[in-house]
Amino acid sequence: MIVETGTVVALESDALWVETIQKTACEACVAQKGCGTRVLSKLTGKTNRIRVLAEQSCDHLKIGQDVSIGIPEDVIVKGSMLVYILPVICAVAGAWLGGSSGDGASIVSSLIGLLLGGLIVSLQSKKTRNDLRYQPVLLDGSGAVEKLTFL
Repeated sequence: MIVETGTVVALESDALWVETIQKTACEACVAQKGCGTRVLSKLTGKTNRIRVLAEQSCDHLKIGQDVSIGIPEDVIVKGSMLVYILPVICAVAGAWLGGSSGDGASIVSSLIGLLLGGLIVSLQSKKTRNDLRYQPVLLDGSGAVEKLTFL
């Protein structure tokens, strides 16, 4: 499980929004002090807002409170495969199917395949938006998953 620490920025009836600071590859680089990219990334302070579904009341949480969230690795791998590879596979399949009709048809069918892949990604995203198996989970201080249930 990948653990992130963030700040609660909003509370909803069934979820909370956590803002995390975007990490860059600079944190793992040995040239940390001699590179301008690290300075620029600190100045921009890019943040991510992550929606964390909850299974029970978050009355003990307040806006501005720091929390730890966990994102299962398999969810990240599956999501990356879906978002990055599926549209490319659909575009290549479209180009292959339209390739026998000439270059123009190959380009058009490739774009249609790419759009179809994007549509599948969008539909899957809407389908899993409220599915707890594919969402970040709130962790307690020890790193264990805190079971939250809304009534």
